[in-house]
Amino acid sequence: MKPSPFIFSNQRKYRLRRHIAFWVFWWLFMGFLYAFMPNRQDYFTEQLPLSMVDALLYMPAHIFLTYSLIYFIIPRYLVKGKYLPAALLVVAAFLLTALISNFIFIQVLSKVNVWLFPSAPRIQEKKSFFLQLLAGLRGGITVGGIGAAIKLMKYFYFKEQQNLQLQKENAEAQLQMLKAQVHPHFLFNTLNNIYAFTQQTSPEASRLVMDLSDILRYMLYEGIKPTVPLEKEIKMIEEFIRLEQVRYGNMLELHVNLPEDTRGYYIAPLLLIPFVENCFKHGISDMYERPWLSLDIVLDDGMTMKLLNGKPARNAARKPPPGIGIQNVRKRLQLLYPGAHELTIKEEDEMFIVNLKLRLEKRAVKPTAAYAEVNHN
Repeated sequence: MKPSPFIFSNQRKYRLRRHIAFWVFWWLFMGFLYAFMPNRQDYFTEQLPLSMVDALLYMPAHIFLTYSLIYFIIPRYLVKGKYLPAALLVVAAFLLTALISNFIFIQVLSKVNVWLFPSAPRIQEKKSFFLQLLAGLRGGITVGGIGAAIKLMKYFYFKEQQNLQLQKENAEAQLQMLKAQVHPHFLFNTLNNIYAFTQQTSPEASRLVMDLSDILRYMLYEGIKPTVPLEKEIKMIEEFIRLEQVRYGNMLELHVNLPEDTRGYYIAPLLLIPFVENCFKHGISDMYERPWLSLDIVLDDGMTMKLLNGKPARNAARKPPPGIGIQNVRKRLQLLYPGAHELTIKEEDEMFIVNLKLRLEKRAVKPTAAYAEVNHN
C-alpha cells in the first residue's frame, strides 16, 4: 500500500494543501472549543463569533511556536542528539509565544473585538504578569505538541524507509555479486597459474596479475560486507592505479599521498574506487599529452579526500552525461552516511576536482604483542 502523498509527499502543492488544512482545522477547533461554557447553553451562540475571531488573531503566535519546533529545533537539535540546547530553545520558544500572545491580546484583540462586537459579552479579569504569560500559551502548547508529534512521526517513517531502501539496494548488490561469481575458484586458480608462470618470464606481468587478482577478490568477498578496514580500500585504490598506470607508462604524472596509519578506521567497501575510476574514464584517457592525477587522503577527525585529474578542453555542447558510478556513490553516501559527509565535484576547463569529507566509524585497536613489548621496554 503506497503512502498518501497528501501526508508524506514533499512536493510544494501537497505541502501547501497539508498546511492550509491543518491550520483551518485548528482555527475551527479552537473557535468552537472556547465558545463553550459549562451550564451556559445560551452562551455558545453569543460567544461563537467572538471566539472564532479570537482564535484567528491568536494564530500567528501558534504558527510561530509550531514552525519553530518542526523546522528549527527538532531537525537541527533534537534528532541530532543535542538535547540540552533543544530543551533551552523549547523554553525560549514558549516564552516568546507567550509574549506574542500577550501583545496580540493587548494591542490587537481588544480593539478588534470592540470594533466588531461592541455589545458582545466579555469576561474581564485582572491578572498578574505571570498569569498573563500562562494565558498566552493557551492552545499554543497543544498545537505545538501536535505539530512536533507529526514531524517526529514523519521523521521516523522516512528513516525507516531509508533503512528499507538501503537493505533492498544491498540485497540487489549482493545478488549482482552472486551472479558475477561464476566459478570464482576457477578464476582465482587460473590467475594463480598465470602468476606462477609469469614469475619466471616477466616479473612485471606477474605483479600486475597479482594486483588484478587482489582487486577481484576484494570486490567478490569484501564488497558484500557493510564495512571494511580503510587500509583494504586504500590498498585496492593503489592496485587499481598501478594497473591503469601500465597503459600510460612514464607519460602519466602521478601525485599520490595516502595515510600510513589507518588502524581502527572502517569504511563502506567500494566507496572511493568509483571516483578514481572516473578520473581515468572521463579525463585521463582522453588526454594525449601529459595526463596527470593527484590524490590526497588525510585522516584528521574523519577522512578528507581531494582528487584532481587533468582533462582535455571540451566543447560545452558536447559535455558528457554524469557517470552512473558517481550517481550510485552519491546514493550510497546519502543512505550510509546521512549528515556525515560532504561531497563536491567541480569541472573546470582543464581539470576535474573532487572533494569528499567523511566521518568514518572508528573502533578501538588492540595493541599487537610486538607493540606492547616495545612500549613495556
